[in-house]
Amino acid sequence: MVSVKEKIAYGLGDTASNIIFQTVMLFLTYFYTDIFGLAPAVVGTLFLVVRVFDAITDPLMGALTDRTKTRWGSFRPYILWLCVPFALISVLAFTTPDLSDSGKIIYAYITYTLLMMVYTAVNIPYCALGGVITANVDERVSVQSYRFVFAMLGGIIVSAFTLPLVEYFGQGDKALGYQLTIGAMSLMGLVMFLICFMGTKERIAVPADQNTNIKQDLKELWKNDQWRVLFIVGAVLLTGMVLRNTLAIFYVKYYLGLEDFITTFITIGMVGNIIGCALAQPLAKRVNKIKAYIVLQLIAAVICVASFFVAPDQSYLAAAMFFFWGFFINMGTPLLWSKMADTVDYGQWKSGVRITGMVHSSVIFSIKLGVAFGGAIGGWLLAYYGYQADVKQSTETMTGIALSFTIFPAIGSILVALLMRGYTLDSAKLKQIQADLKLQEHPALKLKQ
Repeated sequence: MVSVKEKIAYGLGDTASNIIFQTVMLFLTYFYTDIFGLAPAVVGTLFLVVRVFDAITDPLMGALTDRTKTRWGSFRPYILWLCVPFALISVLAFTTPDLSDSGKIIYAYITYTLLMMVYTAVNIPYCALGGVITANVDERVSVQSYRFVFAMLGGIIVSAFTLPLVEYFGQGDKALGYQLTIGAMSLMGLVMFLICFMGTKERIAVPADQNTNIKQDLKELWKNDQWRVLFIVGAVLLTGMVLRNTLAIFYVKYYLGLEDFITTFITIGMVGNIIGCALAQPLAKRVNKIKAYIVLQLIAAVICVASFFVAPDQSYLAAAMFFFWGFFINMGTPLLWSKMADTVDYGQWKSGVRITGMVHSSVIFSIKLGVAFGGAIGGWLLAYYGYQADVKQSTETMTGIALSFTIFPAIGSILVALLMRGYTLDSAKLKQIQADLKLQEHPALKLKQ
């Protein structure tokens, strides 16, 4: 059993990560268009180009971590080594320099690329760490539940405090406000990363005699049919989620016409996210995790569709819908991430090769593709529907924002539900795999009690 103290320490690592990840998802499009001064179409292309490039580096990082051997383990050292660069580059990405329009575009590409690269170098090892803390199937869901509750706390910090801190630090200068706000949040994240490093332990190791190269790892990865399901699911899921979260600010500011309601609206959604994540473990103990995940996606889709019919003057109903969407879709999040560790065991069971870092990094690669497509589609849709920053939007633009915020993400959830029908690693099968691995005394499974 993993102690509550260690689960909390692990979770704080995702609080730190989400201070930046949620800021990017919730505020970066708005920052680039309304503060930094880039056109929406430019922002959409920027997101796609940089995030696709960044995603390509994920498998390389996964392969590197699988081959890293230190006294701290294979994954924890990267949290220690890169937390400071992560904090510094985060501030640079939210800094508005006094440059020409073309200079700003170049600056945005450089700083955003660096931000995504260092995020990868920290987040891939962090995610893989969750798969080597314990081999117990039920405990993995618990670890991931703690992780995502604390991840959503990072989201709460971002949604509740970003705009008020921007006003406080900026005193009317929003560019300065964003820079100082991200600086304060990055410092907080730095401390949390250090707690995560010191408070966790790796208990499952790659066998000492395992000697494969990246090409072999990729070959074994492709043979893992359950990994392939998660890979596609990750891309589709995040496309819809990022599209909805990216457009939340625009929906509240322009469709509901309540700019002062943005912080409250997003925070309400984050509370739903946290409660949903917290209830994932009790849900997993009582029902089939695969069927539960499918049902949760379908419920989220229904809520998104229903949100389209909310009138602009029904702001509290819109916020309630956002709360319940976050509640149901994020109740499935720990279930999905625990499945990544399960597919590592499944792959080892089939081939005898354990590639923890490669499995996690490749699924994160697909998730980043989803983030890239979701962010890009959001920017492109705003441009397509004629959005212009800080002006009264046309009826067509308002309808387009509502459609993009509701119906399109619903389609993503429905597709995810259909795709998950191909995932077959239920609890009974996983327990049999674990038993087989122990009976075979497989050297890849070294449990350090």
